[in-house]
Amino acid sequence: MDDDTLIAAAWRVRENAYAQYSGFPVGAALLGSNGQVFVGCNVENLSFGLTQCAERVAIGSAISAGFRAFTCVAVVSDSSEPISPCGACRQVLAEFAPRLRILSETLSGVRAEFSLTELLPRASTGILG
Repeated sequence: MDDDTLIAAAWRVRENAYAQYSGFPVGAALLGSNGQVFVGCNVENLSFGLTQCAERVAIGSAISAGFRAFTCVAVVSDSSEPISPCGACRQVLAEFAPRLRILSETLSGVRAEFSLTELLPRASTGILG
């Protein structure tokens, strides 16, 4: 699957985001190693600590469907600069895809690419490594 198709899937699911507290809808599309795409959007809660990020919703969807190998995730938002997954999402993504490729795009079309190892070095060593 090409990058544009994966990003388009993230934009489509972003429309379903429940972001009434932050006003910051995010969409994510996670590419399985078999080519299947799993999507997620952020789901906010008045108690902000209970909010679910789009990336973790996508991972949960994939794991629920029995998939555990991933190659890329696209994350989209209407920010002025491309966003990257938060620390919690980085750690959860690293559990299943430590060498994951991350694409990010803004509403105005600004795109960036990161690697998970760049954003979260030594993810598999934990605090004792």
